[in-house]
Amino acid sequence: MLKRFFILCSGADAAILADSSGGEQNKYAGIGATVFFTAVMAFIAASYALYTVFDNYIVAAFFGCIWGLLIFNLDRFIVSTIKKKKSFIDELLQASPRIILAIIIAIVISKPLELKIFEKEIDRVLLEQKNDFTLANKEQIATQYTPIITNIDTKIDALKKEIETKELEVNALYETYIAEAEGRKGTEIIGKGPVYKEKREKHDAALAALVQLKQESKGKIEALEVEKQTLTTEYNDQVTNSQPIIDNFDGLMARVNALGELPWLPSFFIFLLFLAIETSPIFAKLLSPKGEYDFKLEDLESEVRTWSEQKQNQRKVLLETDHKINDKVYGDLTEEEELYAYKKKIAREMMKKQQDAFYKRQTRIL
Repeated sequence: MLKRFFILCSGADAAILADSSGGEQNKYAGIGATVFFTAVMAFIAASYALYTVFDNYIVAAFFGCIWGLLIFNLDRFIVSTIKKKKSFIDELLQASPRIILAIIIAIVISKPLELKIFEKEIDRVLLEQKNDFTLANKEQIATQYTPIITNIDTKIDALKKEIETKELEVNALYETYIAEAEGRKGTEIIGKGPVYKEKREKHDAALAALVQLKQESKGKIEALEVEKQTLTTEYNDQVTNSQPIIDNFDGLMARVNALGELPWLPSFFIFLLFLAIETSPIFAKLLSPKGEYDFKLEDLESEVRTWSEQKQNQRKVLLETDHKINDKVYGDLTEEEELYAYKKKIAREMMKKQQDAFYKRQTRIL
């Protein structure tokens, strides 16, 4: 039963193979087994590739089954349409389009399996790419906020610098009037004289201005700090919201590109393996000698072709004979006086009717 199934997969005529030798049957059963298992590998490869896209086992298995059946049908068609000819060059030219198609199928089948085989290495490459994307994303978002935050920090530093300058000025005035009171500077007279009072008033005025400046600057600094905190929060929110997009950067195209970052030799040998599997039924038919099945199939096709040509020739002779008979029949009719007189009578009546109709039409116009 398994042998009949594989013969069915090979696309060979089971009725012809049933009357062929066991070796011939085994040859086509082996070709059919290769076609079948290639379709199985196509199903596995497509299911994995689609799972990376849809992240659903049922959907991936369903479409993977459709893809496997499609590959099975294509391979079966390719193998069944290759027929033995007298020259190997003719056979190779006949099979060349099918070989090209087989190469394309091998590439499509092998790529998803390569993704699965090198999954850990691909994950490492994707992790590095995600880290690079994360840093680049932060830098890109920061370009929107950093100039504004830097400007706010500059304003805050300017306000603080102004307060420090004012404090230094007040401290200097304080030292001046204390030194005047102690007689160390100024008039060098100990005591609180008019000069002391003048310097003290100047200090007190500067101190009051410092207190007012601190109050005004405090409100400005607090407002700037709130604005800075708001911008920082917005920046963090954008980084957080965009991070899932980077984390999900592991789709089919990303994995294919990551596979391209790995050494090419292992991937190339896997492709060669599937290419050999996919093209093996074709080359098996090309390299195998003309067998019993090929002779029987050629005989049947020749019989059908001969029978078709015979029918075409018969129809051609029948048509020519019919033309000759018709020519002779109508030729004999032209010589009959009775038919001539009847047709002459009909023509005379027709011309009279036409003339009467013309006369009536012209009379109405006048």
